[in-house]
Amino acid sequence: MKDEIDSNTPDLFVHLEASGEMPEGHELNAAPPELSEPPEPPAPPEEAVAVEEPHDDLADYAKAAYLAYAMAVSKSRAIPDVRDGQKPVQRRILYAMREMGNESDKPHKKSARIVGDVIGKYHPHGDSAVYEAAVRMAQDFSLRYPLIDGQGNFGSLDGDSAAAMRYTEVRLTPIAQLLLAELDQGTVDYRQNYDGSFQEPTVLPARLPFLLLNGASGIGVGIATEVPPHNLREVCEVAACMIESPAFSEAQMLDMIPGPDFPGGGQILSSNQEIRNAYSSGRGTIAVRARYVFEEMARGQWQMVITELPPGASAAKVLSEIETLTNPQPKLGKKSVDQGQMQTKTLLLSLLETARDESDKEQSVRIVFGPKSSRIDRDEFARTLMAYTSLETTVSFNLVQVGLDGNPMQKSLFTILTEWCQFRIKTVEKRLGHRLGKVNERIHILEGRHTVFLNIDEVIKLIRESDEPKQALMERFALSERQADDILEIRLRQLSRLEGIKIEQEIAELMKERGKLESLLANPTRMKALVAREIREDAKKFGDDRRTLILQEKRASLSEAAVLDEPVTIILSEKGWLRQRQGHGLDLAALSFKEGDMLFAAHECRSPDALILLASDGRAYTVTASQIPGGKGDGVPAASLIGLQAGTRVISLLTGAAQDKVLLSSSGGYGFVTTIGDMSSRQKGGKLLMTLEDGERVLPPARVPSQGLCYVACASSSDRLLVFPLAEVRQVPKGRGVILMGLGDKDTLKLVSVFTGALSVKGVRRGRAVEDAVRFDVAKRARMGTTINMKIEVLLGGEAQK
Repeated sequence: MKDEIDSNTPDLFVHLEASGEMPEGHELNAAPPELSEPPEPPAPPEEAVAVEEPHDDLADYAKAAYLAYAMAVSKSRAIPDVRDGQKPVQRRILYAMREMGNESDKPHKKSARIVGDVIGKYHPHGDSAVYEAAVRMAQDFSLRYPLIDGQGNFGSLDGDSAAAMRYTEVRLTPIAQLLLAELDQGTVDYRQNYDGSFQEPTVLPARLPFLLLNGASGIGVGIATEVPPHNLREVCEVAACMIESPAFSEAQMLDMIPGPDFPGGGQILSSNQEIRNAYSSGRGTIAVRARYVFEEMARGQWQMVITELPPGASAAKVLSEIETLTNPQPKLGKKSVDQGQMQTKTLLLSLLETARDESDKEQSVRIVFGPKSSRIDRDEFARTLMAYTSLETTVSFNLVQVGLDGNPMQKSLFTILTEWCQFRIKTVEKRLGHRLGKVNERIHILEGRHTVFLNIDEVIKLIRESDEPKQALMERFALSERQADDILEIRLRQLSRLEGIKIEQEIAELMKERGKLESLLANPTRMKALVAREIREDAKKFGDDRRTLILQEKRASLSEAAVLDEPVTIILSEKGWLRQRQGHGLDLAALSFKEGDMLFAAHECRSPDALILLASDGRAYTVTASQIPGGKGDGVPAASLIGLQAGTRVISLLTGAAQDKVLLSSSGGYGFVTTIGDMSSRQKGGKLLMTLEDGERVLPPARVPSQGLCYVACASSSDRLLVFPLAEVRQVPKGRGVILMGLGDKDTLKLVSVFTGALSVKGVRRGRAVEDAVRFDVAKRARMGTTINMKIEVLLGGEAQK
């Protein structure tokens, strides 16, 4: 569902907000700088009072109010911020734990205590929502770099839920300090909580881009996000390079970040180009597969062991899928298991002997599959399991986040990192400025103390004798009010000679630090170098090796999964029923059909073949021969397997290699050459191959021989015959084609054949069935041909009838 959400919706939010169309009381963040405020509309004349229809006012208000609500939900609940990578509930949990002193070097605290503090002070929502968010932040199989250290049962990869919050305990992990460490250094703004009794940060001063490190997933109103996790070392090195070099390009970034790095490992099958496209557009999908090994056993036996799983998969889920496939139940509304389910059951049971979960504390993932026989091909065995279970899955990219402009928007990976780098530079600038202010304030205090130390006797006498000692000190020694207050508050022991030496030393050190801070703030290049150095130091401390292997391989698909490869005959009835019979050379006369039905066509192929069904409206559909039911029944309607259009029927069955050529034609006299590959379609609704005029229909296709000089034979309904070279017909993937045969009024094209040798015609002459070899003259395409002295029923020639 998330992949279906229109990522352009936020543009409408921005437009309404920037244009001032939001209703009063629903104001959002200011529009981005590039959006200029529209001019004030001119006031209407006093005598011209515009009266709008009530329903227009209500519609406008409802639209604006709903968009404001959608924006509020997206920003305050569902969509993470690009700066710290957290949703509001996650940010509040981390901040509350820090305020409680629940840090990585302190004892664990009860989860219920944390949850109560969060909902009581910052997040007035349900306790279950807060606890579930905290649980996810503690799960090492959900987050690449967990932010909470949990003690107790916090769930499992198999879908087991966490224990109640009264039983579990939590504290921050060391890496969480990278989000919280600079909170007290003037780096971020604070705002009042929901009731104005506490202050909370608007964002955390993240030292690293946690949005990409841990990823994010969420659904708002009209917008969703799906950001996969990445490796800390790779992302940090890119961020450091971007900060150091303004010329750093997106291509360089894509070379340094090969792809996501999931907590559970696995293997990414997609090509580098597919991953790059997803990163560049901010949207896409990649294929991820479980990692496995084959373990050798006694007497030549072997078993397949899954050691890593893709996102969203678990041992329990995989074994449940296998149980469902090998012990199928009738589908909803059906009384019995259908043929496809039985074929899947037969296939899996022919390959798989045992399936068990041997995961434990030492091996978090160990799923063992035993084959039916050691002679089974190992790659085929693995490919079949991947195709039918969640051992191979698709991971979506939808890089949506609340950007620096305060609006949720889908952006490329390069843009996300660029915005985070801007935020980090600004944060460090604020930190240095805050520290410079503290240093100047301390120097100011120490200078006052030093003045007192040099004039201690006079200061003591002045304080003893003056009615207003503060004012007297300020006037006598040119002190500020802050210095005078400090002098009056210090203890006498701080005026000793030793303390005086310490004051001078501290002033010297602070003056040196002030010089460095001023130099950094005045030199953007040096400050960026500092930011990049800090990022690399954090990466060195917290980074680890990549877990997810990136190796392009072909995805396992149901159509390519192992099937029992055997000869089969596909039978199509006059009323459009399909069935399968094992073997070739069947006695078709012995087949039985429903009352009023009869044989229309039979096609010999093999069970794994892709079968193309050509319909009378010019559409082509593709199914695997093994998907067509077998047994002794009458089969199933073709419309139950393909999206056959109303009022149409299947007129031909085809199989072959993708490069095999076919001549398609219509009763209107048009045609073109195409290939089996161009006729294939993965969609149930098929693909439109031939464009028809009203009243026209598609004729049975004619195979094009692979060798030899080919000719086309066309027969019209008026029993005229035309032969011309196939080279005169264009090859196109689809369309209407060219004129094959000229037709008179009320005449239609009846039969088309492609041949290389002699041409024979079957038909009726004087009431008798005859078959004659035809001596023909090769003409030009689009001619009307010559009359044949028989009613033409079949054209036979060359390889055309294969």
